[in-house]
Formats: sequence, C-alpha cells, structure tokens
Amino acid sequence: MDCSSQNHLDTHVFDARGISKRFRHSAIFGAIEALEDGEVMRFINDHDPLPLLAQISQRYGDQVRPEYVDRSGPVVIDFHIHAYQQAGEGAGSCGGSGGCGCSH
Repeated sequence: MDCSSQNHLDTHVFDARGISKRFRHSAIFGAIEALEDGEVMRFINDHDPLPLLAQISQRYGDQVRPEYVDRSGPVVIDFHIHAYQQAGEGAGSCGGSGGCGCSH
C-alpha cells in the first residue's frame, strides 16, 4: 500500500513514525485541531495506537471518527473530521475557534 498517495483532495498525511514518541500525542492533537470540517488526516504509525484512540474519543467525541485503512504493515488510520454547527455560528475547524465545540 502506498500511503504517500492521497486518494481524496481533503486528505492530509501525518506520518507519526518520524516524530519523537515524547511529542507524538501533542503533535497529533495539533494536527487534528488544524483540520476543517470534512477533511481527513491519514495517520501512519509503527503500532496500533489504542491509548491514543481512547484519548481522541474522550477529547473530541463524534467530531473525529477513526477508520482503519491498513493494519498489516505500518498501521494506517483515517481520522475523519465532522465538526458541527453551534447555534448562530458557522462550522469551522476543529481548533475550537471556528465553532466546532471541541472539549480541549
């Protein structure tokens, strides 16, 4: 599987394997929070990140939906961003300033 190719215009690749383990979760949260409604982050990692998935679920709820793409080599997960509209505000990025309501 060629993880470097993007199969969707709104898909952004995040390869965590080159990031120090000490900084990975912070970098991943920052990347997720920079995404707009409808965008996808294709996450690549050297192991199945079960603790990270639990943290993402707790932090973002239904706004970030993980979908495994590949579990055989490097683990590949697409994180789909589903920001919602709050009353009187337009949907924006998952960064909190655009009205997505992230609880971070």
